[in-house]
Amino acid sequence: MSRARQPPLVTGISPNEGISWTKVTIRGENLGTGPTDLIGLTICGHNCLLTAEWMSASKIVCRVGQAKNDKGDIIVTTKSGGKGTSTVSFKLLKPEKIGILDQSAVWVDEMNYYDMRTDRNKGIPPLSLRPANPLGIEIDKGRFPQKDLEALFPGMSADFTSENFSAAWYLIENHSTTSFDQLKTAVVNLKKQANKKNEGSLAYVKGGLSTFFEAQDALSAIHQKLEADGTEKVEGSMTQKLENVLNRASNTADTLFQEVLGRKDKADSTRNALNVLQRFKFLFNLPLNIERNIQKGDYDVVINDYEKAKSLFGKTEVQVFKKYYAEVETRIEALRELLLDKLLETPSTLHDQKRYIRYLSDLHAPGDPAWQCIGAQHQWILKLMHNCKENYVKEQKGTSLIHSPMLDLDSDVRPSPIGHLSQTASLKRGSSFQSGRDDAWRYKAPQQVVFVEKLTKLVVSQLPNFWKLWISYVNGSLFSETAEKSGQMERSKKNARQRQNDFKKMIQEVMHSLVKLIRGALLPFSLREGESRQYGGWEMKTELSGQWLTHVIQTVRLSSESLTALEIPNDMLQIIQDLILDLRVRCIIVTLQHTAEDIKRLAEKEDWVVDNEGLTSLPSQFEQCIVHSLQSLKIVLDCKPGEASVFQQQKTQEDVCQLSIGIMQVFIDCLELLSTKPDGDIDTAHLSVDVSSPDLFGSIHEDSSLSSEQRVLIALSNCRYLERHTFLNIAEHFEKHGFQGVEKITQVSMESLKELDQRLFEMYIESKADPIVGSLEPGIYAGYFDWKDCLVPAGVRNYLKEALVNIIAVHAEVFTISKDLVPRVMSRIVEAVSEELSRLMQCVSSFSRNGALQARLEICALRDTVAIYLTPESNSSFKQALEALPQLSSGTDKKLLEELLNKFKSSMHLQLTCFQASSSAMMKT
Repeated sequence: MSRARQPPLVTGISPNEGISWTKVTIRGENLGTGPTDLIGLTICGHNCLLTAEWMSASKIVCRVGQAKNDKGDIIVTTKSGGKGTSTVSFKLLKPEKIGILDQSAVWVDEMNYYDMRTDRNKGIPPLSLRPANPLGIEIDKGRFPQKDLEALFPGMSADFTSENFSAAWYLIENHSTTSFDQLKTAVVNLKKQANKKNEGSLAYVKGGLSTFFEAQDALSAIHQKLEADGTEKVEGSMTQKLENVLNRASNTADTLFQEVLGRKDKADSTRNALNVLQRFKFLFNLPLNIERNIQKGDYDVVINDYEKAKSLFGKTEVQVFKKYYAEVETRIEALRELLLDKLLETPSTLHDQKRYIRYLSDLHAPGDPAWQCIGAQHQWILKLMHNCKENYVKEQKGTSLIHSPMLDLDSDVRPSPIGHLSQTASLKRGSSFQSGRDDAWRYKAPQQVVFVEKLTKLVVSQLPNFWKLWISYVNGSLFSETAEKSGQMERSKKNARQRQNDFKKMIQEVMHSLVKLIRGALLPFSLREGESRQYGGWEMKTELSGQWLTHVIQTVRLSSESLTALEIPNDMLQIIQDLILDLRVRCIIVTLQHTAEDIKRLAEKEDWVVDNEGLTSLPSQFEQCIVHSLQSLKIVLDCKPGEASVFQQQKTQEDVCQLSIGIMQVFIDCLELLSTKPDGDIDTAHLSVDVSSPDLFGSIHEDSSLSSEQRVLIALSNCRYLERHTFLNIAEHFEKHGFQGVEKITQVSMESLKELDQRLFEMYIESKADPIVGSLEPGIYAGYFDWKDCLVPAGVRNYLKEALVNIIAVHAEVFTISKDLVPRVMSRIVEAVSEELSRLMQCVSSFSRNGALQARLEICALRDTVAIYLTPESNSSFKQALEALPQLSSGTDKKLLEELLNKFKSSMHLQLTCFQASSSAMMKT
């Protein structure tokens, strides 16, 4: 069960004082879990729940209502916590009544006032706002029910701003208990207010009297003039005389002022010419201004002036204006050619290209400058790529690399996105790669690797601007507002839609060139015959190692990611994904081939130092070599977004499976070579060891002291460990890295390993068992011994003891190398000896009594001694040997046989310790 919540606690209120209806913010703890949980809120004893707005468990907003107390606590009540407490208080101030025309130090909101009757905000226009107290006396609210007043005055209102205002309702509601004297005072106040309004209107009229008088005088003058015009009467003769006088006066004036008027006309024409020059100096100075602004590079000023001149004088018929406007057009045509040359000039930044295209658009240049720029940029990128290849091929062939300014793009392009490649690439053992992208790294890296990095950097730096230029061309952002108004933008968009396929071919051509140039450097066999000269030309003295191919794959992958970020359609970039897949497959094959070569050289590193389990470091080195090789391929085997599995093709699976089997077979051949070489044929001249190793000379010394039989034993011990551990571990690593056909790899390798183990075992048994078996027959018949004529047995003869000593020597040799091999070797030695002894017994034609006893003694002694290594085959041989002997007829012979056996075991107790059951149990564990 959940514990009950704590009661509400108010710890703060802002503001902490104010008049009624002041908006306050209450803060505290446990103020409720939601709006429905809040059931009570009082401030200074007044219920404020209706105006409360629950914000959170620590905040409530409300308005302070009218309260009787001047100061009081804030009490919050909730369903979950009950009635709360308060550590702060609120002080209620008396409101100051301010009319709409009264001066106030604070802003009075005239558009929104709080209606105390309806307890809500009302929006009213400023003219309808009522004064605080129109009668000017104290208001004493009566306790008459509102319903009774509405029934008493139907259709009326107590609001004096209303058309249905009722004075009686107003007096009953606000002054029901007011005395008669106070009402008289109210009448006086109303009269004063009315007089103030009248005096104000009169003062307004007095202030405008002068204006009224001026208007009256003007009207009177107009009236008098109209009356005078209407009464004018002129005689006809008087009019004729007046005309004659005027003509004579005019002729006399012309004669007198002819010269003056001529000079005046000339001055007027000169003045008019100067005015024309001054008025149209913009056009007359425009050719010179255009030249100056072009030299300064102020093309915007030139374009604005040209647009202005074209609008003013483009269709003029004035010859002077035509002449100067034609000169302007000549200058503008030269500017168009200049801007077009700058637009097609490479290298150039995207900003400059957009600027020149906009200028040419505003100058209404013929053709499509934007598309011309796109075409020129496309050819420029292709040229850069092929020049890059040619320069690196020349450098590889020994020709001094001529420094090409076309390749110095670092100053005007954005940084390469593959700059961190050297930090993420991890090249394993045998690599000269360094983490820093410095000049030393470039000298150590193969030329093909440096070329691919430079080529991808070039494409990634140039293609984004090329792509953005096309996008700007499509959406029309290359053009200014003037071009938009003239409809040129719409024409450009239409052209762009028609040229989408052409641009797609440009992108595909760049992608194809990029991929084929990389293939020519790294995968020349994947190019067609006609493409080798254009995209190849590299000297392939040695193929790149898997580590460098991994580095190249990362470079191409990062380039592909950068191009994908430009939102280039995936179908255009699919060719790069195909290249990455081919590089991954080639990297795996090359890595496995180099791994096979490294494993072949492990024979030179065999030191023949045996550990407690009878193993040398060779199996461990073999497993580490495989693991390191697979780890170096992890980046290659992992699929990035959009990449296919490297094993999706059946041919790749088969090739990788065969290479993996070949690696295992190489190591098996290495074991056989080490174990079968004569002592003098072990080549340590190429032994790759660290001269600082403290075990260097000790390892070589021990190597030179081992016999061929000991090396065979060590090889057998290694084979046993490989079969039970190493090959299984390697199979797990193959499966972990997604290799296909792991079962086949393991099965074929195990079969080959078992064949080698069997051959080595037979070789060792032959070398050890043949001398022992060969010594039995001469030993038995030494001293012309004859089974038919021999003395009473006195004990086991020396030939058998020598055979046992030789068997003990084999045991000791095997035990020294590997305790686990002892049962296997000893069982086969005992089988060979028992088989030879059985053959010899069966070849004897007859035995005397003493001969039979002697033979039985030696056979039983040998059988009892090697009892723990007996097998069904050896038991059968001993049984056949005993069956070839005559049976003991007397108890005396049996007793003598037992005594002689006990004597033999007692005398050779120390030598026979290795054949005891405790020793066998220890070995088997």
